Amino acid sequence: MESSTELICRKPFLKPIETKRKTIEELEMDVEEEEPLSPTAKMFLDPILNIHVMAIMFCKTRISPQPTKDKLVHTLLKHPRFTSVLVVDEENGGEMKWVQTKVDLNHHIIIPEVDESKLELLSPEKYIEDYVHNLTKTNLDKSKPLWEFHLLNIKTRDAEGVSIFRAHHSLGDGTSLISLLLACTRQTADELKLPTIPTKKRRPTYDSGKSEVEGGLLGLWGYVVAVWIFIKMIGNTIVDIFMFIATLVFLKDTETPINSLAADSKSKIRRIVHRTISLDDMKLVKNALNMTVNDVALGITQAGLSKYLNRRYAVGKEDKGDTEENNNLPLGIRLRSCLMINLRSKPGIQDLADMMEKGSKGKWGGWGNWFGCALLPFKIALHDDPLDYVKEAKATIDRKKNSFEALYTLVMAELLSKIFGIKAVSAMTQRVFSSATICFTNLVGPQEEIEFCGHPLAYFAPTSYGQPNALTINFQSYINKMTIVLSLDESAIPDPQQLLDDFEDSMKLIKDAVIERGLVNNRNDQEMKDI
Repeated sequence: MESSTELICRKPFLKPIETKRKTIEELEMDVEEEEPLSPTAKMFLDPILNIHVMAIMFCKTRISPQPTKDKLVHTLLKHPRFTSVLVVDEENGGEMKWVQTKVDLNHHIIIPEVDESKLELLSPEKYIEDYVHNLTKTNLDKSKPLWEFHLLNIKTRDAEGVSIFRAHHSLGDGTSLISLLLACTRQTADELKLPTIPTKKRRPTYDSGKSEVEGGLLGLWGYVVAVWIFIKMIGNTIVDIFMFIATLVFLKDTETPINSLAADSKSKIRRIVHRTISLDDMKLVKNALNMTVNDVALGITQAGLSKYLNRRYAVGKEDKGDTEENNNLPLGIRLRSCLMINLRSKPGIQDLADMMEKGSKGKWGGWGNWFGCALLPFKIALHDDPLDYVKEAKATIDRKKNSFEALYTLVMAELLSKIFGIKAVSAMTQRVFSSATICFTNLVGPQEEIEFCGHPLAYFAPTSYGQPNALTINFQSYINKMTIVLSLDESAIPDPQQLLDDFEDSMKLIKDAVIERGLVNNRNDQEMKDI
């Protein structure tokens, strides 16, 4: 009888990909337990991309390996992707497939020996940062399911232990993988309850108390507005498609200090750093200016990048200042972010938890990579009024929401894949990514403290690496905190802590401007508590 850390399936006549360790007979899988790779999964496996997703979880207690293994058997390993290995079916034209196999958790739960001599020389935070940095130099073993945990019982300022989750992007999109992790957690106050993830509140669009005439007029006006919005979206989409094709063919971001050296670097090794700021401060600004947390996050990013670049442009030259009128920034900097948008309907935290509890097979609807790409322009400029940063950010996001760009790029990728093969799509994706400077995401997290495999979390920091961009920026909320995570090319950004300082200082300037102008009131305070 198998141990609790092994799951078994069978399937003959399949050869593992890129490994000679296992023979066809050793896989012993079932016909029902295989699934072909999606085109996007194949794209992420292409050596020119080879993208990984990572989540660094800072725990309030020391991490016990055995309870972690025991809980993963009943949660994460219920998902077929986490018990499947990549194989090539040579009898079917070399088709790549997911095929379920035995999983020995001793090969996926890694407990590295701490180098005490190095730890004495470095701070615990720097030791963990270097450990994660070294992880980005390595690849996951394709002879096994493409995921792993690294457990480090090192005490930091905020945590007693650190759990590092790493998975290949071919398993699913980043949002789905983080959602699956969260579905494995429970509230610390009640171990039977799942985390509470905030959702957008829909406002009523029709007052049933109005007269039929008023209702009819409102309905007619609603149709007119809907038609106008649709026409506007078509126009925006045409412009966005033109810019996307131009980017694919020749258009690149302006050469700046943070991408000029990265353009010459072929390395996928990344330095990953993070900083935690107050989510309540961001909500205060959000409510005062009637916008979203995402608008504020983008505003902070634009302000911080503008300050950082202004300083970098002054290196070795005369410093002209840091005001709107006098600064070191050249005019018309084109700096954009690649937004990878999963257009597949995704299951929620509760749905994922139910699937894992029931051990559902073949019913993981909404899982996987089904991506479209959108290019988000960043406004790089200094402003004397800090609120201009978030106002510009809101205008940019509102404009991008009114476009079918992501859907178009998905259709184009699917078409190119069928005509020219997945290699062409990989090359196209790599060219678009390398033509832009940044990847940017903002993920919504739990509202209350949670525990993962019995270990309460102080906070967690998700990110990814493998993209050719010089910089990847992730915002992750958790209770009343917002963690900013940077995955960057050190040849382009040698001082990442300075960039984090600029983000944090920008948030303070924006918050102080809101308070000084009396834009905060009791209503805003109450709304902040409700979100």
